[in-house]
Amino acid sequence: MKFNSNIKFLRKRRGRTQDEVAFALGMKRSTLSGYENKVAQPGIETLLAFSDYFNVAVDTLIKVDMASLSEFQLSQLERGFDVFIKGSNLRVLTTTIDSQNNENIELVNEKAKAGYGTGFADPEYIKVLPAFHLPFLSRSKKYRTFQISGDSMLPIPDKSYVTGEYVIDWQFIRSHQPYIVLTREEGVVFKLVENRLKEDGLLRMSSLNPLYETFDMPVSEVREVWKFVHYISSEMPEKNREREPLAETVKQLQKEVQAIQMKLKL
Repeated sequence: MKFNSNIKFLRKRRGRTQDEVAFALGMKRSTLSGYENKVAQPGIETLLAFSDYFNVAVDTLIKVDMASLSEFQLSQLERGFDVFIKGSNLRVLTTTIDSQNNENIELVNEKAKAGYGTGFADPEYIKVLPAFHLPFLSRSKKYRTFQISGDSMLPIPDKSYVTGEYVIDWQFIRSHQPYIVLTREEGVVFKLVENRLKEDGLLRMSSLNPLYETFDMPVSEVREVWKFVHYISSEMPEKNREREPLAETVKQLQKEVQAIQMKLKL
């Protein structure tokens, strides 16, 4: 049972003394010391009291070695995303850490994307992905980088590397913001997302490039969501041009060609 080491770890992580925690829980300091040093074993009421105090599930307190968790995993626990509290509502991410227990940023390049749709939850697949760190990103959050393809998100060019922050609770997806979304059928897609989960149970996906049509993605098809953070490209941005009129012209021509084709079939 990990209870004794966990309550000591959480107390020190929050910068509190034994006297402070014992007073808050209505027990003697010597009693708390006995728990931390594994001299005494807590009853169910005591376990519940510690669970409420640290806002961590009882199962987590007694089963999980919290000192071995990464900063990202600890921050998720502290924000209320506890697997034993949330149950199946929690999306558990397969991830890797470095020798200092810091979360890596795994790179899913163009070649690796083909297998990511089935390997995203497989530790063996994730651990062979290239991994790196970016010093300007928070260590308390989880990031992953994906290489995109195509021109649907121009001016972000083809073959750019797009980094996203992992989104646990999809209800917090902000409409009309860019996200990297792993879907069951389409694989990894990078789009502007409109959150229509409450209204229709779906995410509405659109592109920056107006030549691409908007489409709806049922939540049952979604596997992961990553909030766009930044991108890296070896290409220089194009000089500003009037894209909208040209795009509308091309779109109109496409419609006219389709209309002619339909007439020819009649």
